[in-house]
Amino acid sequence: MGIRGGLTCWRRAFFQPLTTSRCESSVVTTFQDDVGTEWDRARPYSEVPGPKPLPLVGNTWRFLPFVGNFSIEEIDRVSRDLYRQYGRVVKLAGLMGRPDMLFLYDADEIERVFRNEDLMPHRPSMPSLNYYKHVHRKDFFGDNGGVIAVHGENWYNFRTRVQQAMLQPRTAKLYTKPIEETAVAFVKRAKKLRDSNLEVPEDFLNEIHKWSLESIARVALDMRLGCLDEQVSCSTSDTQKLIDAVITFFSNVGILELKFPFWRIFSTPTWKKYIAALDTITDISMKHISTALQRLHSGGPVLVDNDSSLLQRVLATDSDPKTACILAIDMFLVGIDTTSTAVASILYQLSQHPEKQEILYDEIRNVLPSHNSSLTAQGLEKLVYLKACIKETLRMYPVVIGNGRCMTRDTVVAGYQIPKGVQAVFQHHVISNLDHYFPQPDEFLPERWLKICSKSRQGHHPFASLPFGYGRRMCLGRRFADLEIQMVIAKMIQTFRIEYHYEKLQYRIHPMYTPDGPLRFKLVERP
Repeated sequence: MGIRGGLTCWRRAFFQPLTTSRCESSVVTTFQDDVGTEWDRARPYSEVPGPKPLPLVGNTWRFLPFVGNFSIEEIDRVSRDLYRQYGRVVKLAGLMGRPDMLFLYDADEIERVFRNEDLMPHRPSMPSLNYYKHVHRKDFFGDNGGVIAVHGENWYNFRTRVQQAMLQPRTAKLYTKPIEETAVAFVKRAKKLRDSNLEVPEDFLNEIHKWSLESIARVALDMRLGCLDEQVSCSTSDTQKLIDAVITFFSNVGILELKFPFWRIFSTPTWKKYIAALDTITDISMKHISTALQRLHSGGPVLVDNDSSLLQRVLATDSDPKTACILAIDMFLVGIDTTSTAVASILYQLSQHPEKQEILYDEIRNVLPSHNSSLTAQGLEKLVYLKACIKETLRMYPVVIGNGRCMTRDTVVAGYQIPKGVQAVFQHHVISNLDHYFPQPDEFLPERWLKICSKSRQGHHPFASLPFGYGRRMCLGRRFADLEIQMVIAKMIQTFRIEYHYEKLQYRIHPMYTPDGPLRFKLVERP
């Protein structure tokens, strides 16, 4: 859920049907018909710098194994190399049936695009998931496809029905206690998982996945799944099945979209695994939605005020239980891996910067004087250094390294004439690590986000670091993601001094931008 944006924009940019050449809705900077003189002054599209396509094969060969020099797994490196070679705007054309891509490394231009987007902005997305929702499982979804991989009126209508419940600050605050209970349960489980050296297993990320799933279920389904119970280690449990299905989904979606789409012609082995994973997510989600609805209709216990829970609010605006189920499915799809990766990355960065971790611990101790103290919504507001640590981690290592929009009219961007149909890719990972926007970008400096450091904040461009996106298609579950991440990090640092005594981890697309290696944290209990 949160940080819920799904896959990287590079993946999104490629996740288009081979026939795609035009987009559905408006994203504009300067319209040709509105400001003809500016269009006339702009340089032609042919002059936009970028890798030159070869005859017949275009630039597609660059992504081929053995002969190509672009790797999806190292797309962060590719993004940096393109910026160094070509500058703030780069064109990648000739992608064999796919739209051209325009990579933007300029926060001012990105801001102009975002601020002028239409009522129903089109974000490059996953046609395989769209096909699953609207063709393969049309019997279930119908025209109610949710917000992920859906565009136009169907997206707008669904978001309109659920956004009031999702985006109200009051709704998220109601879940402070349930989310705290989940975080406490995770801390207890982490304590039990330690070996004689006080280290957690190398697959600790899977444990974080369980915490994320439990947290999402508390919000989306208004119920406990028991993800952090001892017996969840059993591979036959619904919890582990759901986690495995989400991981399978992310692992295979890139294969389906980046290679020739044989799945459109016949059912390939990869497509079968992909469909099975989505069916598992859909079926288990509907199973728990049905249980939650039965409990609500029978007057059973709820986790928050019955009249204000997210489930109740969604059902109040749409009596069809499928709306609540589809919202839950989308939250599981884009929430488990993204939120888990963010938490893993924050813990790792704090382990690498013990002096910052101690500053954070002192702040938490002032708000929570004892281990039995409850962290309320008011208490979270006081944890400003905690929020700064989270922002700084996501600046340096955003879970989703980019975002994007589809141009639907001839547009002037960065002084060039950009034709309709081009996909703009916002390279936030590169931008947020440029000295131009953040001095000392390679240094982990949470202090740069504090209001007392007004001098360092003067140069912060609001569109240089956007881990949750921006505008009408920004992360729908942002408020819940903020709450979940802040709570679990606060409880972990309150309880443990977190250390890491192995080789420094590099980051890679896996499929989120995550520390690549065993997360064998040493958790030393604090007094």
